[in-house]
Amino acid sequence: MNVEQCFASFARRWGACVLASCLLANSAIAAPATTFAALQQSALPTAKAPRAVLLGLTRAGERLVAVGERGIVLLSDDSGTTWRQARVPVSVSLTAVQFVDAEQGWAVGHLGVVLHTQDGGETWQKQLDGQRAIALAVQFAERDVNQPDGTSHLAQARRMLDDGPDKPFLDLYFSDRLHGYVVGAYNQIFRTDDGGRSWQPWMRHVDNPQGLNLYGIRAVGNDLWLVGERGLLLRSTDAGQLFQALKSPYEGSFFGLLGTRDGALVVYGLRGNAWWSGDRGNSWRRLDTGIESTLASALQLRDGGLLLASQSGELLFSHDQGRSFDKRQSRSGGTLAAVQQAVDGSLTSVGLTGVAADQDPRAAGQP
Repeated sequence: MNVEQCFASFARRWGACVLASCLLANSAIAAPATTFAALQQSALPTAKAPRAVLLGLTRAGERLVAVGERGIVLLSDDSGTTWRQARVPVSVSLTAVQFVDAEQGWAVGHLGVVLHTQDGGETWQKQLDGQRAIALAVQFAERDVNQPDGTSHLAQARRMLDDGPDKPFLDLYFSDRLHGYVVGAYNQIFRTDDGGRSWQPWMRHVDNPQGLNLYGIRAVGNDLWLVGERGLLLRSTDAGQLFQALKSPYEGSFFGLLGTRDGALVVYGLRGNAWWSGDRGNSWRRLDTGIESTLASALQLRDGGLLLASQSGELLFSHDQGRSFDKRQSRSGGTLAAVQQAVDGSLTSVGLTGVAADQDPRAAGQP
């Protein structure tokens, strides 16, 4: 992994653990077996968990769920005022989390981990890890070696096998309780159609011959989108059967994307760069964010407005479906990795210094 990839991964998910993974991947020395002991060690309960490095945040019904370093998962049932730690079977850093309803959710993280919960995040079960993911990649590539580009996909799978199972997953998208994707470093993408009981390597469905890192995946309208490093933009118009690369308006990394209620797109990334498209990504217009910090998170608010949040804690609001953004407030202290709106309308964010409750968006100038 080169320097830009390391920086991009660090910028995407903030923990020092991400940087450590980059350094490990860049080393010619194979990782010792003890590196993967965290796959078998449960997350340790700690009173300091709310102040730990936290990288992902979402809603499970009315509950807030945060994930972060050392397998920490935190739950809040009072809009972020108090938090308690959930039971997790691994102690690897978790990078992203999503729920499709109040009970069913998934989280992804380092060493190729995918976790699943059926009780709103109280308990979690491991569905996939890097060792199993690589075995699946090689198995499927050997089966499809006579298909178009089969030889190159097999070579890629064998390189992954030689490198070891240390590659992180960085994002995920589930449309319902059965169908979903997890994505991450080196073009890693896996798909499930049975709620994660089984997974299929999906790399050969993605137009990414350089194996660039995949940082975000989202559905907007009838399209499914992937974004990644070096301006990577991929769109699927056939329910994920083929992700085709689009001409990108920007050569820097994109860390996420957001769809608006009227079907427009906002993609965001390094150094305050954000772009808007009203024609499904066929053309793009650069947004004037007025900031130079990396944009780390985006959210559609319940009143229909949009929010972009920078790593420095700057919050940008839009009332015109993403065509323009205004800076309204900043998160006090720390570095921001993700932001979410609680059931009471307030904003909660997570980052290098843990969780922080922010004010109601209406107090920041929202109507």
